Amino acid sequence: MTLGYITYPAWLSPQIADGLPIRWYGVMYLFAFVTTFVLFRREAKRSRLTHDPDEIATFFYWVILGALLGGRLFYAFVFGDTALYLEKPWLIVWPFNGGRFTGIQGMSYHGGLIGAVLAVVLFARVHRVSLLDWGDTLAVATPLGYTFGRIGNFINGELTGRVTTVSWGMVFPQAPRYPLDDPWVPGIIEATGLPTPEAVFMINLPRHPSQLYEALLEGVVLWAILWLVFRPRRPFPGACIALYVMGYGLARFLAEFFRATDEVVGFVVTLGDGIEAPQFMSSLGHFTEGQMISLAMLATGVVLFLVFRLIAPDEAVVETFHQTE
Repeated sequence: MTLGYITYPAWLSPQIADGLPIRWYGVMYLFAFVTTFVLFRREAKRSRLTHDPDEIATFFYWVILGALLGGRLFYAFVFGDTALYLEKPWLIVWPFNGGRFTGIQGMSYHGGLIGAVLAVVLFARVHRVSLLDWGDTLAVATPLGYTFGRIGNFINGELTGRVTTVSWGMVFPQAPRYPLDDPWVPGIIEATGLPTPEAVFMINLPRHPSQLYEALLEGVVLWAILWLVFRPRRPFPGACIALYVMGYGLARFLAEFFRATDEVVGFVVTLGDGIEAPQFMSSLGHFTEGQMISLAMLATGVVLFLVFRLIAPDEAVVETFHQTE
């Protein structure tokens, strides 16, 4: 019988090497920032945004600091143990757990986005540069770097997908296990050929590698659309910002169909018929909390697009970024 799943690679570990306080997740963040910086610098030169390398470096210092602070604080006080962090606020940036170096675990994309936006706004005001021009350049450079963050999630074996019977479903070591006597579990076991050793009452089932789906949709695909299609000739100042917000909202909405949801909360919106099973994708009419946030993000992008178009001078709509490579 051909197995209908893939075992998570045993050689893949969150820690780069035993005894070294360096984790792949942190390295992936470094790759992300470097990639975005290189792309931003190239586009800044092409569009004549700035030729001052120090100004670009300062801008990125502000953006990275804003993204890290926003992402960590949002995670700590929205998704984390709020009471714990209020009682012991130093744990927000404390990289040790039980005497072991674990790095700073837990970041929120939406918090990071808010922090980065605030940093860009503040930078533009302090340095008296165009908020929309600098924001557009950052928007087209960011998605490809974001790909590395999702690869880091995959290496950590976190943010796994929903249970599946597809042949590329993966058994993640740290994923939640399910009782063998759950009504739907035997069907998954039979469909995938997963072994069930004796005296085992809980089983780890194959899941969608949703981190890689997100790396592709939210990273590579969104970057390619923005960089190859809209970057050479943006329609008006702020357009790429709005298109990034729309594009990420749509990509995240689609990826959430495969990403594991909070099984306690389940689906927050249910349309049509179908079994409401948060463990796996049972219907396209069942939407998670993350998908509702993604739809709100998509709508925000549409509003921004219309607003930026209305406030753009007529000549800016025609002349913006007409430089060639």
